[in-house]
Amino acid sequence: MINHRALRHRYLVILVAILCISFGSIFNQEPTFGQSSGSKNVIVAMTTSIEDSGLLDDLVPAIEKKTGYRLKKVAVGTGQALALAEKGEVDALFVNSPKAERKVLEGGAVINRHLVMHNDFVIVGPDADKAKIRGKKNAVEAFSLIAKNQALFVSRGDDSGTNKLEKDLWKQANVTPSGTWYQQTGSGMAETLQVANQKLGYTLADRATYIFQQKNLSLPVLVQGDKKLLNLYHVMEVNSKKYPRVNSAGAKAFINFVLSPEGQTIIAAHGKKEFKQPLFYVDAGKTEKDYGF
Repeated sequence: MINHRALRHRYLVILVAILCISFGSIFNQEPTFGQSSGSKNVIVAMTTSIEDSGLLDDLVPAIEKKTGYRLKKVAVGTGQALALAEKGEVDALFVNSPKAERKVLEGGAVINRHLVMHNDFVIVGPDADKAKIRGKKNAVEAFSLIAKNQALFVSRGDDSGTNKLEKDLWKQANVTPSGTWYQQTGSGMAETLQVANQKLGYTLADRATYIFQQKNLSLPVLVQGDKKLLNLYHVMEVNSKKYPRVNSAGAKAFINFVLSPEGQTIIAAHGKKEFKQPLFYVDAGKTEKDYGF
């Protein structure tokens, strides 16, 4: 004979067990975007060139050892990184588009902005140089010649700091790039360089990523040295007063490290041994005014 009371009790025990397992899984989950408050993870959105140039490989172990925080990187274009900051979905930024950064800073989404390092952008292209830009010192003139000659230009097209500068240069050249000679990858610097290399096109690249990837490229540097091609990198903290779930302590620890003598030494040394030249020049304590901005 079926004991209904015993069955009900058994079903109740099973139900409670399932609920306990479910809630346990939820509470044991790793923090995700916008949920890092108080955790030992610090989420940093950064431009892809920091990863593509290999700098991150040197910085991360030292940051984690010194600060005790685990660095969770989100490598995207600067435009996307700033958008994540404006939603409070990351704790800190490490990006390279000063004009766009200042706009977000003024809006109050980020605070504690500091110049960390710089290098420069270069225009690379095929050795045959259909647009005849080799040796030009004026980036806008070079862009005008590329457009005039309908020479293939490969753009990142990802709203990164590099892409933002590229669009500024087209604007200054009074060119609206379009047609078959203008192609967009929608991806990071390393991949865009590879596409330009395969198609023998021109592209705008940060020098660090170009040098780091150079062994796989046949494209020479054709234009460099224009002040417009200066590439400044800043760090900043997402404003915890505006976004309470931000890991403010973790963001501060990250920023303090990259500006510290130890962090600056690592940045200054990156690439020296392998490429016989630094890929970045350190700027702790300096501001954009030191470069005339």
